[in-house]
Amino acid sequence: MLQFGNMSTNRSDRTLGMNARLCRRDFLNSLLLASGSALCTSVTPLQLLGQQPASWGGYTGVGDYAIANGNTEEVMLSAHAIRDGVFDSPTAAAKDTGEIFDLVVVGGGISGLAAALYFKDSARPQQTCLVLENHPIFGGQARRNEFVVDGQRLMAPQGSNWFWVPAKSDLVAQFYARVGVDPSEFKYQQWGGPLPAMPLSRTSYHFARNLPSPPNFGFYFGEKFGQRPGKWVVDPWKNLDQIPVSPEMRSDFSKYLQAVVEYHSSPPHDSEKELRHYDTVTAEDVLMERHGLSREFIRMFVAPHLAAAIGAGPDAVTGCRYKVYGSGDNLTRHSFPGGNTGFTRHIVKTLIPDAIPGPQTLEAICKNRINFSLLDRLANQVRIRVGSTAVRVEHDGDPKKASHVRIMYTRGGKAYRLKARAVVMAGGGWTTKHVVRDLPAMHREAYDQFLYNASLVANVALHNWRFLYKLGLSGGRWFEGFGYWTEVRTIATFGSDSKTIGPDSPTVLSIITPFFYPGLPAAEQCSKGRGEILYDFIP
Repeated sequence: MLQFGNMSTNRSDRTLGMNARLCRRDFLNSLLLASGSALCTSVTPLQLLGQQPASWGGYTGVGDYAIANGNTEEVMLSAHAIRDGVFDSPTAAAKDTGEIFDLVVVGGGISGLAAALYFKDSARPQQTCLVLENHPIFGGQARRNEFVVDGQRLMAPQGSNWFWVPAKSDLVAQFYARVGVDPSEFKYQQWGGPLPAMPLSRTSYHFARNLPSPPNFGFYFGEKFGQRPGKWVVDPWKNLDQIPVSPEMRSDFSKYLQAVVEYHSSPPHDSEKELRHYDTVTAEDVLMERHGLSREFIRMFVAPHLAAAIGAGPDAVTGCRYKVYGSGDNLTRHSFPGGNTGFTRHIVKTLIPDAIPGPQTLEAICKNRINFSLLDRLANQVRIRVGSTAVRVEHDGDPKKASHVRIMYTRGGKAYRLKARAVVMAGGGWTTKHVVRDLPAMHREAYDQFLYNASLVANVALHNWRFLYKLGLSGGRWFEGFGYWTEVRTIATFGSDSKTIGPDSPTVLSIITPFFYPGLPAAEQCSKGRGEILYDFIP
């Protein structure tokens, strides 16, 4: 349910109480109460509170992913052990499994599973592959939360959310076909509420990011803007005169909307000279220079979008990352009910057909439970070993002459070792540079130039969303407190218990929270974001 993320200075405002330590269960309980009241004064889903005892992950929902709530305590402890040098010695105590694989893939996200599938497609029958996944379930950034509300099973993405439909000749399209994903089979819930129908997004943030948003999207302004109680502005892009900000800031909203229209109707074709100039300034500088926007507006309105996508705001990234978020056809993108975890389930079904029972259809693969006991079965050509964190990887002797690679991993608090003829590192670069012990210096220096931030996603299950509908809304943005936006999704019907959706329907609101700190260098923003979520949200 929670996944690590980055926060703005608003979020570290001590008046919000964010300096107080709290466990994840308390955080989620507070969020469940606050979400309804922040959006409107309405009934809150008290039945969801306190369903499980306090733990590292708090309430995690039901189904296959109830064991996978963002990072786990064991993953963090293993990472800290790597950092602290516990596995620095090649003779560190570890049980030898005696296994030798033709390929070991470290990381069971989309990239790692795809690597295993390419291996399977080209390998001889006797060749074998092992995927080491450090979490309790495969998926990496592509995982989901599941809830049962009023008898209906609901799903929402923990991370990676949507995908474009590729051209039929595209290699990506060929990959989709290989794993049984046909975008033309995606059908979505139809409007089942009062007429006229209210347009709904297929993703968790389409209306927030793509402008102009429809009339059923709004902006909320609270105490920070002198609004007591808070004020909703419905269809804000057509009602900018109602936004409680200065005339200068209101003008920036208008300028930004115009920039979006121009950018997407006639994308800029910058010269090599201009691109080189942009690389010497920040994206914030480009937005100010090209569109006349104020720094205040950029940091309030634009920065959360960019930080959610790449981990830092426009003040801390190169001008080559300049972007005005704008038009995008809701009908040309698709989302599995649980986000891109749908792809990982389809890949696993292709690799180990009986690991997910039933036919290779969108509905069966989405809804049927994973048989975890079959993932690491000896008979599999490709095996998936979950809950296994690679902590030391190195050639067995001189890298130029070695016939094998030694892999040490931890599982259940114990260390093990095995061998492989080849290894693909498909995990995060922040650990790869420490785990691969004979990594060339040039590669290590390159890894050191990559920065990594965290991201936090909170999925909040609701009995209904009448409180929004009564306001004429299906979602909105706000500019203070926790999170930045949320919206009601229409779900692909193969993963939903209902073919229609309306204000009386149970739903899940996904709240994505980037951590960013305007004015600080990118490296500091990233480390501060990781630190804040560790120390403020983990007991």
